[in-house]
Amino acid sequence: MTKRLLANTLLLSSSLIILTANAVDAPAAENLVGNLYGGLHALRMDIDGDRLITASPNSELDHANGFGLELAYRFTESAEFRLSHSLLNLVKKNPVFKAPDGSSTTLDVLYFPTQQNFYLVGGVDHLVMVESKPSLNIGAGYRHYLSERAALYFEGKGDYQFDNSHKDWTAKIGLIYFFGETKKPVKKAIPVIKSVSAKPADHVANIAEKDSDKDGIVDKLDHCMNTPMSDKVDPIGCTIFEEEKLSMELVVNFDNNKAIVKDQYLPEIRRVASFLSIYPHTNIVIEGHTSKLGSETYNKKISQQRADAVAAILVEQYDIDQRRVDAVGYGEERLIKQGDSSAAHAANRRIEAKVDVVKRKATLR
Repeated sequence: MTKRLLANTLLLSSSLIILTANAVDAPAAENLVGNLYGGLHALRMDIDGDRLITASPNSELDHANGFGLELAYRFTESAEFRLSHSLLNLVKKNPVFKAPDGSSTTLDVLYFPTQQNFYLVGGVDHLVMVESKPSLNIGAGYRHYLSERAALYFEGKGDYQFDNSHKDWTAKIGLIYFFGETKKPVKKAIPVIKSVSAKPADHVANIAEKDSDKDGIVDKLDHCMNTPMSDKVDPIGCTIFEEEKLSMELVVNFDNNKAIVKDQYLPEIRRVASFLSIYPHTNIVIEGHTSKLGSETYNKKISQQRADAVAAILVEQYDIDQRRVDAVGYGEERLIKQGDSSAAHAANRRIEAKVDVVKRKATLR
């Protein structure tokens, strides 16, 4: 979870504490049964770092800001159905890439365990973010009544997309208005305080906070209950990750007028195949080049044959998905060594390929 989402979460928590301390009268739960309500909302979504705009590992999405509408129905004293639609403004990390528009359509069930302000929420989300995929969401929220018909709410949710294992986090604020008549008087939520007789030592033991995974964050505040003891964690108990950029390059040279890969280069190709297998979301472009000997048309043709020959080894011998390997022949367009010497011609008859990947690893304590 990023620092931005953490800041949003802390701001949301502070707002809830202030509003709870100054809570106004809330309608009794039975008065809301059978009522419809509509509302407006704004949200901030922290996007999974693995979501890419293109096949390039440098085209990650960063976050999204959005707003939308919702319609809900209170069908019991403890539960509501809610349908909402949000338009998302997607923000990318790298300004070179253009981020498309996004949207989120959710069908949620809200459950009020005490039939008052606090609720749990879960449901399904049709999320359009570069691609259109369904996901499941779960979270919690707090409703602060301005009157018996109008209320503000604050909500935090996590989305999990099974198809690509993407995890997104959302902070949301909204304003809702209940339709229909309220025939019964408004109830005020009055906390019940029980008198408990306990010895001072027992009282200290009862309020002691438990930290099951020994990460320094007590269980009731810990959002990630089983973090390894070796990992550094953030203020809500989740592992802090850092990014490490890994690169793999391939250079293969050819004899004059030949497109046959020499045995001496097979270990290098095998090394690239192993890299692609470890990082299955990366793609590679095999570039074929020639010297300036011969005609431009012939050089373009044989450079393509050389690129195809290396790509075929990756696909046929190492089972790399053909859709991940692109072969392009440039002919004599990109010489790396000028002149008419044998050494210059040999250097220019080559294959070049490079693939980069960003790997997330846990920060150690």
